[in-house]
Amino acid sequence: MRVKRELRPGRVRRVPAQFSWIDQRLVREGHMERCDVHALALYLLLVTVADAQGLSYYGDGAPERLLSMSKARLHQGRSDLVRLELIAYAPPLYQVLALDPPEPPRTGGVKTLAHRIAQLRDTLTRQRIAGAEPKR
Repeated sequence: MRVKRELRPGRVRRVPAQFSWIDQRLVREGHMERCDVHALALYLLLVTVADAQGLSYYGDGAPERLLSMSKARLHQGRSDLVRLELIAYAPPLYQVLALDPPEPPRTGGVKTLAHRIAQLRDTLTRQRIAGAEPKR
């Protein structure tokens, strides 16, 4: 077994005070292999500037300038990342998405419960009305 050693002990990386990280599953699960270099550069920028929810507001100008990227390359990279479900985009808001599969939609919840209570009330009201009517 190989023993790893720090090459520059004075420069060991620490978790920064601000939120910023890159998930290793990008490599392990093959996400990087499906992206070109422009999409990956944009993804790196977005994970670097995003907040803890993966959100950032960037117009086209900043990524173009920071990545030395043409508008066409930026649009293509962004389209690729959206298609691969690595980011969501609604100008000017970006969201870096979790690599976990999306949670299944909830069945039930407050809205459904309220609807079921209303149905129950209607049923009980109809039964009371039917019971109050003289039988033939």
